[in-house]
Amino acid sequence: MQTNVLNLNQPVDAESAGDVRFVKDNNGLEYLEIDNRHATAKLALQGAHVMHWQPKSTAEPVLWLSSNARYTQGRSIRGGVPVCWPWFGAHPTDSSYCPHGFARVIPWQLKKSERLANGTTRLLLEMTQTEVAKKQLSYAYQFTLLITVGNYLRMEMTTTNLANHPFMIGEAFHTYFNVSDVENAQITGLENVLYSDKVEGYARNVQHGLLQFNGEFDRVYLNSGEDCVIRDYGYDRAIRVAKSGSNTTVIWSPGAEKASQMGDMGTADEWRKMLCVESANAMGNSVTIFPNETHTMVTEYSLEAL
Repeated sequence: MQTNVLNLNQPVDAESAGDVRFVKDNNGLEYLEIDNRHATAKLALQGAHVMHWQPKSTAEPVLWLSSNARYTQGRSIRGGVPVCWPWFGAHPTDSSYCPHGFARVIPWQLKKSERLANGTTRLLLEMTQTEVAKKQLSYAYQFTLLITVGNYLRMEMTTTNLANHPFMIGEAFHTYFNVSDVENAQITGLENVLYSDKVEGYARNVQHGLLQFNGEFDRVYLNSGEDCVIRDYGYDRAIRVAKSGSNTTVIWSPGAEKASQMGDMGTADEWRKMLCVESANAMGNSVTIFPNETHTMVTEYSLEAL
C-alpha cells in the first residue's frame, strides 16, 4: 500500500499507515490509540487528554492513570496529561467555572495525523468552541495542540488571539508520572527557585537542594524555565521534563489523607505510584497575548538511565 512507504520529504497519513486508530467507549467518548515502532499511546478526544504513553524500550508506562478514573462526558480524567487552560486553579472571579479551565472537558477535533520519516507519530488537534466554552471565554481565539509520540512525548499548546484587545491566560500540562513509589523519587532542576507552598498557606520560600517526598506536597515554582529530572530508584530510570514558553513548574503529591478524600484516585495506596510535575504559566507568570499574536508552550518528556 503506497501510504506505508516512507518518504523523507513527505510524511504519510498516520491513520492510513495503521499507526492511529479511532475507538469509542460505551459512554460515547472517543479515543485515539497510537502504536508505532517507538511507543504506544492513548488519547481521549475529550480534553485532548493523553492518558497513556510508553516507549517500547521500557517495561513500565511513563504516565500514571488512576484505576478509578472517570470516563464521562464533561468530567476530567484522573491521570495522564490533562490540559489546563485558559486558567490554572480556580477561575479568578467565578468559582462555578471548571477548575483549571474548560479545555480538559471540551471535545477536540483531530485536524491532521502524520507518520514522520523517523517513525514517530504527529497529531494536530484543535479545541471545539462549544457553547460552554463561549460562555466562559467570550472573545475570539484559536487553541491547538500538537503532539508527537515516539521514544519521547512532545506536546505544544498554542493560543492565538483573534480578538481586538489583549487577554491573559494561565495554562499547564498537569502531568501525572508513574513512579515505583513516591518515596523512591527525587526531583532535580528546581534548586534555588522561589516557590509558593499551598500546604503552608501559599507561604513563599526558596528551594534548597533536590526535592524528596514523605507527605502532602503542593508547590508552585515561579520564574523557572529549567528542565526537571525525576530520579526513580525503584524503576531504575530518570524522566526528563524539558520545556519552553513556560516559566512555572508545579510539583504535587497528595499524600495519604488528601488522596483518601478523592474518589477517583484509585486504591488506598495507589497515590504512592504517582507524582505530578507540571509545566505551566501560573500566578505571576500568567501570559498576556496581544491581538493577532500567538503564544506557544512546549514540554517534552524522555527517559534516561540513572
